[in-house]
Amino acid sequence: MKWISLACVLVSGLVSLAWSEEKPNILFLFSDDQCFETIGAFGMTDIETPNLDRLVEEGTTFTHAYNMGGWNGAICVASRHMLNTGAFVWHAHKISNNIRKSELPHPEWPDFQKEGLMWSQLMEKGGYDTYFTGKWHVKANPNEIFTVARNVRGGMPNQTKEGYNRPVQGQPDAWSPYDPKFEGFWKGGKHWSEVVADDALDFLKMAKASENPFFMYIAFNAPHDPRQAPKEYIEKYPLDRMAVPENFLTEYPYRMEIDNPPTLRDEKLAPFPRTKYAVQVHRQEYYAIITHMDDQIGRILDALEASGEKENTYIVFTSDHGLSVGRHGLIGKQSLFDHSVRIPFMMVGPGVEAGKKIDEPIYLQDVMATSLELAEVAAPEHVQFQSLLPLLKGEPSEYTAIYGAYQMSQRCIVKDGWKLIAYPKVPKLLLFDLNNDPLEMKDVSGQHSERVQTLFQGLLELQKETGDALSLEAAFPEMF
Repeated sequence: MKWISLACVLVSGLVSLAWSEEKPNILFLFSDDQCFETIGAFGMTDIETPNLDRLVEEGTTFTHAYNMGGWNGAICVASRHMLNTGAFVWHAHKISNNIRKSELPHPEWPDFQKEGLMWSQLMEKGGYDTYFTGKWHVKANPNEIFTVARNVRGGMPNQTKEGYNRPVQGQPDAWSPYDPKFEGFWKGGKHWSEVVADDALDFLKMAKASENPFFMYIAFNAPHDPRQAPKEYIEKYPLDRMAVPENFLTEYPYRMEIDNPPTLRDEKLAPFPRTKYAVQVHRQEYYAIITHMDDQIGRILDALEASGEKENTYIVFTSDHGLSVGRHGLIGKQSLFDHSVRIPFMMVGPGVEAGKKIDEPIYLQDVMATSLELAEVAAPEHVQFQSLLPLLKGEPSEYTAIYGAYQMSQRCIVKDGWKLIAYPKVPKLLLFDLNNDPLEMKDVSGQHSERVQTLFQGLLELQKETGDALSLEAAFPEMF
C-alpha cells in the first residue's frame, strides 16, 4: 500500500504540514451550482448532508470561498477553465479561446492542452495517475489529458420544455423530478450522480493496483438543473419544511441591466413574477438532489477508507459557483451576490486540522495550486491562484481583496467584511456591510462615501490584475 509519513507538529500553537518523499493522493470532489449555505453542518439551512458533514468534522472548512464569476451565462465554463489552467478569469477566457482553436486565438497565451499545462497534465508530470468522471465543460479533451476518463458529460443534463416557467400554484405541474421520461439525470437508465460514484469506486480499485499516487477529479453535474432525484429524496422535503429566503423578492429591479433577463435560461426556470410557492418547490428539488448526491459522496468516502488509502489522501470538496433559487428575485447564478459567487469548501487530509474553520477569503480555484504544492510540482508562472497550505498553517492570506465579474454588466470587490458592487449599465454602486447584513439586503453606499471611494479604487486595481478590459469611467465619472 502506498503510504505517507506526515507529521502534525505544533509551532506557536499552529498546525504545520510536513511530508516525506512519498507523495499523497488527491481526491477532488466537485459539484455544480451548490451555494455555500447548503451543508447541514453549517446550520444555515434545513438540509440533510451527513457525508459532507463528515468532511466538515474531519477537516478544515474555508467559510468564504469564492468564484470570480464568468464571461457568459454558463458561469461553470469560466469557473472550470480557471480551475484547470490556474489563470484569473479574463486571462482564462483568452486561454480558453486558444484551446483547440475554436475561437479567435490570443497569441500571448499558449494552447494549454498542447503544451501540457492543464492541471491534470501537470499532476501526471509529477508522477500521478489521473482519473476523471462527470461534468467537464472545458475546451481541452479529458480523454487526452487524463490517464483514465469516463462518462464525460456536457454542461448539463438535457432539460425539457415542461421544465421551464414552473410551477404555477393551483395548476397541475407537467414536470416531475423523479419521472424518467423527462430524461435529464435519468438519461441512460441510472441517475448521473450514481454513475459518477460508480466510476469513482472503480478508479479507487484501479489506483490500488498501481504504484503511483492518484489524482481523481470527480465532477458531479448535481445539483444543476434539471434538479432530479428519486422520489424518496423529494419526499424528505415537504413544502411546509421549505423556508422562503428572507431576501426573497418577486423581481430584482436591475435584472435587465445586469444581464439577467427573463429569457436567460436559468431565470426562465421559474415563472415571473416570482412566487413564494414556486421558490419553495425549486428549493425542495434543489435540496433533494443535493442530499442524493451526498449519499453518493458517502459511497466514495467509504470506499476510500476501505481501500486503506484514506490516511494518505487529501480530500477537497467544493463547487464551481453558487445559486440563487429565489434569493433577490433570481433563480440562477449570474449575479455577484454571495448566494451566487460563494461556495462550500472543505479540505481533509494528513496534518489538516479537524473541525476547524478559516474565515479568510479564498478562491475555489486555489485547490489547483494547493494540489501542485502537495504533489511537489512547481507551479508554472501562469498559475495565479494561491496554495492554501500557508493558510492551513496559520499564515495570512496573500489576497488583500476578492474580485468578481459577470459579463460587462457587473463588477464587485469584497474586502474587510464589505462588498461593493458596480452596475455600469444602470449606473449604480451598491455597498453591503457583510458582517451586519450577510443577506445583502441593505445598500449603505449613501452612508459610507469614503469607503465606497476606497473600495472602488481597489476594484480598479483588481481589474488590471485579472485582465479585465471593462472601463468603468464612463458609467462612474465621479469616481475618477
